Amino acid sequence: MTTTAPSASAARTHAPVTRRPPRRLRAWATRAPLLPALVFMIIVTQLPFVATLVISFFDWNALYPDARHFTGFGNYSEVLTDPDLRKSVLTTIVLTVTVVVVSLVVGLGLALLLDRRFRGRGLVRTLLIAPFLLVPVAAALLWKHVLYNPEYGLLNGLLHYVGGPQPDWISNTPLIAVEVSLIWQWTPFMMLILLAGLQSRSPELIEAARMDGASAWQVFRHLTLPHLRRYLELGALLGSIYIVQNFDAVFTLTSGGLGTANLPYTVYQSFYQAHENGLASAAGVLVVIGSIIIATFALRVVSSLFREEGAR
Repeated sequence: MTTTAPSASAARTHAPVTRRPPRRLRAWATRAPLLPALVFMIIVTQLPFVATLVISFFDWNALYPDARHFTGFGNYSEVLTDPDLRKSVLTTIVLTVTVVVVSLVVGLGLALLLDRRFRGRGLVRTLLIAPFLLVPVAAALLWKHVLYNPEYGLLNGLLHYVGGPQPDWISNTPLIAVEVSLIWQWTPFMMLILLAGLQSRSPELIEAARMDGASAWQVFRHLTLPHLRRYLELGALLGSIYIVQNFDAVFTLTSGGLGTANLPYTVYQSFYQAHENGLASAAGVLVVIGSIIIATFALRVVSSLFREEGAR
């Protein structure tokens, strides 16, 4: 008596068939855990922005709520033509450019220093990063009371020790005082970005250039600096996004006086002091638009960096 094994076709016929869920259903199942975070982000960020955008089209003073009316782009026109607001825009540009450029240059020097091996490098790196870890208001208060104070500040104490003058730093040089405090806080951020760029260089290429007789300056100019171009752009763009929106240092050090009122502080004055809700909303929308433009360039630089690193 002979037995025959079941054929492959019969086995396939009687085997249970498991159907995979449709691709669209699987995609939604993958994204489902992110939905609560997405909903929260929309409620916290996008809905207030939409409300701000709507208010910016109204002539709305909180002291006279019954007199509000639709004004179209009138608030935007006033923001762009009002002398005080235009001055705040110019102050914002000067403050941003100065802080970003100086912090990049100083951060590059510190990154070149930390790229070398020396005893205690880890401790020095930790100390240099510390200013960036401080809360912005705390950093501004530190500069205002510990360093800038004309009576008991450290700067005037050192000048008194050597017989120098005793200036009132904030009153005499208000914008420079704000800039120096921001440069001190943002230089570590630039240093970290540029240090990452330095450590991603090809050591074989540097060694080959030195064996060919290239000096340290030639290596820096023709190899290091072109390699750091993307990192310099990234640091400049990310720094600009923050400095354009900076409010803490201006409010804490000078309260917007002596020609230091930037656009975010002007928005604060229009909203909380003049109670001009529509005008403040229009100025705030312009700040957001400027930040989005800068952030777009920053994202492009980041994506190009990722592509370059992935191609290696």
